[in-house]
Amino acid sequence: MGLPENCALNLHAKWPRGARNLISDVPGVTVGHATINEGDIHTGVTAIFPHQGNIFRDKVMAGASVINGFGKSMGLVQIEELGTIETPILLTNTLSTGTAHEALTRYMLEQNEDIGVSTGTVNCVVTECNDGRLNDIRGLHVKEAHVREALESASADFAEGAVGGGTGMVCMGLKGGIGSASRTLQTDGETYTVGALVMSNFGEPGNLVIGGKHYPTGARPCKESSEAGKDKGSIIMILATDLPLSERQLKRMARRSMIALARTGSYCGNGSGDIAIAFTTANRSPHYSEKNILDMRYFYDEEIDRVFEASVEAVEEAIVSSLYHAKTMTGIRGNTYPGLREFLEKC
Repeated sequence: MGLPENCALNLHAKWPRGARNLISDVPGVTVGHATINEGDIHTGVTAIFPHQGNIFRDKVMAGASVINGFGKSMGLVQIEELGTIETPILLTNTLSTGTAHEALTRYMLEQNEDIGVSTGTVNCVVTECNDGRLNDIRGLHVKEAHVREALESASADFAEGAVGGGTGMVCMGLKGGIGSASRTLQTDGETYTVGALVMSNFGEPGNLVIGGKHYPTGARPCKESSEAGKDKGSIIMILATDLPLSERQLKRMARRSMIALARTGSYCGNGSGDIAIAFTTANRSPHYSEKNILDMRYFYDEEIDRVFEASVEAVEEAIVSSLYHAKTMTGIRGNTYPGLREFLEKC
């Protein structure tokens, strides 16, 4: 998936794409969606599994970067403190974070009878963007069953565009959504992968840039007068890799997602919540251990630029892919946002 090789919007990647060109090119990573498209309801849930084992007992090292904090995500504080993720990562709409968190908590409790009894509680990670321009967000339509559907449908092959948590999202005056891409790099005789998945809901109409070319998406697609001249709405950027990185290096990797935002035309406006989370499947932190001193590998900092560049490329393509795969949608209050391909046909 990602962008097709013959796409006119090819970003001419410096680093090779993975086999699927999806975040799931990182071995063990899977993604599932639950999509709700009913009348004025356009929303859903996307779930990302860092690996296929018990994530609570076998945590992945992680780092997060709050590029702009106009957001209501849950679980970032403990990532910042401990540098680990111990649950799947959920993406949904802003007012459904509470429901998603409770549903994910129940899911984790079912799998781990020790949580809250013989050990501590669990840090569920839930991220969000405001899909209220197309979705009846006040209706609180995401239910626990939708979270379960996203979790239980997770696969290495998954759809992009207006699906899952990205169903009702808007980006740069166009229809936004879920996008993904991957890059591979070789080091020390081995091939490694960096994968990205985004939920795009950011940017000022008219500012879109793809491969250095400006696309005037400023035609007023929305009936709401507050739309013009605003970079708002948010983006969630998830980075996964099988490279052995420390939590410090993962935080640095996540922070550089901002470069991909700038490349696509964002300036991280006041009303935009821009959050990046990066994790590695190569370094794990066991919940239980008979040893107090654990081994961990990490990348030589003087050569880490290649990792940063591949990461930025993956996020940039994931953003463009989220637009490329999304189709024109008319939502609540008659607001209509064109898909990128339909917009290009009319340019």
